[in-house]
Amino acid sequence: MILIIMGVIQFFFSVVIGMYFLSQLKKQNGNKGEVNRDSMFEVEKLRHLREIKLTEPLSEKTRPKEMKDIVGQEEGIRALRAALCGPNPQHVLIYGPPGIGKTAAARIILEEAKKTTMSPFSDKAKFIEMDATTLRFDERNIADPLIGSVHDPIYQGAGSYGNAGIPQPKPGAVTKAHGGVLFLDEIGELHPIQMNKLLKVLEDRKVMLESAYYQKGDRNIPIHIHDIFTNGLPADFRLVGATTRSPEDISPALRSRCIEIYFRPLTANEVIAITKNAAIKGAFDLSEGVDELVAQYASNGRDAVNIVQIAGSLACIEKRRVITVEDIEWVIGFGKHCPRIENRVGKTPQIGLVNGLAVYGKSQGVVMEIEVTANKAIGGIGKLSVTGIIEQEETSNRGQKLKRNSTARASVQNMLTVMWRDFGIDTSCYDLHINFPGGMPVDGPSAGIAIFTAVFSAIMQKPVPAQIAMTGEISIHGKVKPVGGVPAKIEAAKDAGAKIVYIPKENKQAIFEHIDIEVRAVSDIQQVISDIFGELPLKLPKESNTTESVTMLTASPLLQTQENF
Repeated sequence: MILIIMGVIQFFFSVVIGMYFLSQLKKQNGNKGEVNRDSMFEVEKLRHLREIKLTEPLSEKTRPKEMKDIVGQEEGIRALRAALCGPNPQHVLIYGPPGIGKTAAARIILEEAKKTTMSPFSDKAKFIEMDATTLRFDERNIADPLIGSVHDPIYQGAGSYGNAGIPQPKPGAVTKAHGGVLFLDEIGELHPIQMNKLLKVLEDRKVMLESAYYQKGDRNIPIHIHDIFTNGLPADFRLVGATTRSPEDISPALRSRCIEIYFRPLTANEVIAITKNAAIKGAFDLSEGVDELVAQYASNGRDAVNIVQIAGSLACIEKRRVITVEDIEWVIGFGKHCPRIENRVGKTPQIGLVNGLAVYGKSQGVVMEIEVTANKAIGGIGKLSVTGIIEQEETSNRGQKLKRNSTARASVQNMLTVMWRDFGIDTSCYDLHINFPGGMPVDGPSAGIAIFTAVFSAIMQKPVPAQIAMTGEISIHGKVKPVGGVPAKIEAAKDAGAKIVYIPKENKQAIFEHIDIEVRAVSDIQQVISDIFGELPLKLPKESNTTESVTMLTASPLLQTQENF
């Protein structure tokens, strides 16, 4: 009897438990059906969203897709190909202003490298692009999109692995770029902690992750996670970093690991070519003078395309296909665009006016006028005025503030010494005014020979040929010393219309022979003066009275008489 009662009770509880699980199963199926219905609804919403498309922006249509589409940057592209397309690709840092094609060039070069038989990049090599300004990470290592992180079991969303107490490694961009290229735009903005982590990855070519929840002897942890914590995640890629900052602002440790390439600003002619291409891609016609006007106000390709796009939109609204000069002037007006600063050399020789050459950073050359007036001083003692330069500047370098006097003024002092020592000209007999027009921040000693030539021209009243430019430091012994940025300066002189450029002999390179401008390398200032003006003046004896008149031999073919000063 007892057995019967126990069997009935057991049967009863079995039925109850069975009904409970059946109810749970029905509930689960009901929830699953509800989830499926919601999922299908969301899929339908996504489908409708994807059907909505706007027209492709003109900036997308004009983005370079092949090597021939990149305007300018011939030397930069050549250097980038050498760095990435060879059998041993290197990490690269690209310097240059925005909107000149740094990202497009890197992407296209990788595609070319994938087609090169000697290149280690396979046809599946990825181009992973990230912006360093948006790379935010958690200091607790919960999330790190660049290097990678570990999703520990305690964090929300750990899933089945978390329920089992298993840490889950999450690969970052350095692992996703394995076997390819990681492009970091604005790499100069990368957080110092991230920079240090990145340097370690570049050194080891793998990422080592850590977690307090990882136990080497835990058999519940899957084999692949054991492998990751033991051997790390692979990260053998090539870094291409782009920045608008100057080299001094970039981590020296990063620079030492990379090939540095400088992309120069676009010339006016290159901006004109981009403007015409944008008009073609946008199905617009340009009236006469539009492309040149755009080039006057657009400093890069992106600006040119944007100007064409907004002017073209105005033309379309007014039922026109032709973009007029008035349209561009309207865009320039409301957009507050500033004109490009591009000096051109003159056409006629002038007394006391010389085209000097300067450089911004290490990539942008510019022609800089230096003008001098010299008048006999009343009473025999002259005055020296130097205007248009920075007398003293304050710089900040890694938390330190430094003050320094302008070395351009030092060049003036060197000029005065050499003028008397080598040419016997006592500049104290003259009121000299040396000016750098435009208020340009002049610094560095490279204006030395230009200053000397301008002063000599003003004192001797000899005109300087208009289509020459020069750069070089002058020592107190009259030697022309080497300076920096000479290739960029020569390019600027050529673009400004100069025919001859004087550079220090120690800066001479074989590649200058293939540039469409005559480059004359000089070792001392006497070579410069004799080459420009002809015969040198007779030098006074050191013991003579410098206040007496100085006899000079004229250098002008039109004036063969002697001049007394």
